[in-house]
Amino acid sequence: MYNLFEPGDLLNSPYEAFLFDTAIHPFPVRSHWHHYMEIVLMVEGTAIVESDGIRYTLAPGDMAALPPESIHAVYSESSVESRLLYYVVKFDLNRFRENIGYVPQLKSAVLQAVENPNVSFFFSSQELAGFPVLEFVSGCAREASSKHYGHYMIMYSYLNCILVNMLRIWRKRGFTPSYEISPPSGSSIETITEYIDAHSDQPLKVEQLAVRCNMSYSFFAKQFRQIYGRSCKEYIEYIRVIKTEDMLLFTDYDMTYISQAAGFSDCSHMIKTFRKYKNITPKQFRMQNIKSLRSPSAH
Repeated sequence: MYNLFEPGDLLNSPYEAFLFDTAIHPFPVRSHWHHYMEIVLMVEGTAIVESDGIRYTLAPGDMAALPPESIHAVYSESSVESRLLYYVVKFDLNRFRENIGYVPQLKSAVLQAVENPNVSFFFSSQELAGFPVLEFVSGCAREASSKHYGHYMIMYSYLNCILVNMLRIWRKRGFTPSYEISPPSGSSIETITEYIDAHSDQPLKVEQLAVRCNMSYSFFAKQFRQIYGRSCKEYIEYIRVIKTEDMLLFTDYDMTYISQAAGFSDCSHMIKTFRKYKNITPKQFRMQNIKSLRSPSAH
């Protein structure tokens, strides 16, 4: 049983960038999350990028921005194996906390966009026309690979340009983030999701999680909803559903084993919860997606 959380060294490696080639790298990219924000820019082929249940279809020139801690995956709906090329840039959004002129903190702007259900993190090639996004993204990958003197500063400059252009596109769409300062991160409640991910196959009680964060139950529940946009109970359910979905797609485990491995009390509880989030039973989901299975069964 793998954890969805993908660890990263935000302190020593605040930026990562590379060209993803399905002819070289394992594909599809299974569901995972991390503290980085991530940019995906399609170069060749068409891919499906799913982020917290929202699906984006990326053709060449299209870009998707994946907020920090979003559970995301990348795959292809085509049954025909074809090569895909896309750039990936991961970065610590906490580094973008400076207000410049009348532009709000970039971190604050992104988090406000996350909280607004009408804001899309998909940017079409038409919207990006005239902006050298490919130059900046490929430049990040080049700097990350070369690690020349000052490469982090160059990557930071490129990312500032990309983020500000995202704000410009959002403004054209009718969304303008307010000029506010995001609070500093680093409190225990902002890392409790790692604990939930690693222990989702075990009984988890919100009261015990609150104790781990040195908070009262009521304050923890309020803060959790404010930070993650859903209750802690719903978040635990969602993590278990995502892991159930992954095992349905990439293993041949039976329903009883999957329910136990994902942390559900029994199979009926798994079916009820899965249907709540996916509007389909686990068995129906597996049958619908059986033709798109690409990985050998995990044992």
